[in-house]
Amino acid sequence: MSAAARVLVLGGGVGGLEAAAALGRHQNISLTLVDRSPVHYWKPALHEFAAGTMQHQGNCIPFTETAAKFGFTFVQGSPVAVNRENKTVSLDTGATLPYDYLVVALGSRANDFGIPGIVDHCMFIDSLNDADALFATFREAVQKARAAGEKLSVGIVGGGATGVQLIAELCKSIDDARGLGPAVRKSLLNAVLIETGPRILPAFPEAVSSAATQQLEKLGISVRTEAMVVGADETGFNLKSGEHIPASLRIWAAGVRASDATNLLEGLERGRSGQLGVTATLQTTQDPTVFAIGDCSRIDAAPIAPTAQAARQQGQYIGRALPDIIAGRAPAPFAYNDRGAVVALGDYNGWGMLDAKRSFGGGLLSGLAARLIHEGLYRQHLAGILGVTPTACSTLREHLSPVKPDLGG
Repeated sequence: MSAAARVLVLGGGVGGLEAAAALGRHQNISLTLVDRSPVHYWKPALHEFAAGTMQHQGNCIPFTETAAKFGFTFVQGSPVAVNRENKTVSLDTGATLPYDYLVVALGSRANDFGIPGIVDHCMFIDSLNDADALFATFREAVQKARAAGEKLSVGIVGGGATGVQLIAELCKSIDDARGLGPAVRKSLLNAVLIETGPRILPAFPEAVSSAATQQLEKLGISVRTEAMVVGADETGFNLKSGEHIPASLRIWAAGVRASDATNLLEGLERGRSGQLGVTATLQTTQDPTVFAIGDCSRIDAAPIAPTAQAARQQGQYIGRALPDIIAGRAPAPFAYNDRGAVVALGDYNGWGMLDAKRSFGGGLLSGLAARLIHEGLYRQHLAGILGVTPTACSTLREHLSPVKPDLGG
């Protein structure tokens, strides 16, 4: 009987955990998952953690639990070196892990584009730690502004789904917080959303962009389009036009690039934003024993947007294809099934997109459908990890006792 193939998965996000959950069940595979965090979380919900409208309990799943359930080994740490010749990965903990097949699922981070002052003076939400730090800063800023009788100026750069949803969720945080509410928000918050392009939500039809802009403006948010940020300091953002936009709390949510850790895989083809080039079977173009999925991978022949649904489908594909490859069989190529996109502005509104031309949602009731679909995508992923009954109970509990953000009101 041949020894089990050693499979190492770097990154326990949506794609990485889907792959690990599927592969861990195979008797001829010895799987190890590495992640710097002790818990798995749904990255598209980071804006909710950052606003304090989603709690850790029930939404952050310890990797030790998933490892025990699906039969893989979890190691907490971050990769610091990859030796493809010897097939080993070294971690910041001092451990060195061997592999026969390596699955890179390291995700992405915000792209600062080298703009001066962004890294030093802005907050990001690339991880759960980032989101928790942003909420702590937001909470303190709210308390200081109220104590001083001043407005809190918040500036978010990036009019994609992350920036749009985050700025709406911060409004929801104040609206739902004990002792605060919509009236306090209107007198307290001075928020601006800054977008380089001609409209926000450029991946959605223009009608959705227009409706979302109107909804944000109805909440008192200033939406600035065709506003290129060329610098940031401790007082706000500098635009190419020469204008300075004041912001005491500055958040960068513009653009994405592959995690810096992908640079450890020297000699492999990569895209302009750092993504590893892969074939139709998600194997890197220059090393068939290394796979890349999710935001850190790119199929040049058919590029896919960096979304959670794409990462999830690729993780599930690895779970099917890698056992075939190990057994010497040729797997079918990866086929992406685009199920559309959804954007939810807190509880205020929401829209979905079935394809490039057909959208739905908007308005008090029709927007509810989009918001429920947005949540449903997350609950579907959660059910695959925790099981249907625990997920249903968790969902019911959260809806019966919604989170009241602690902003010190």
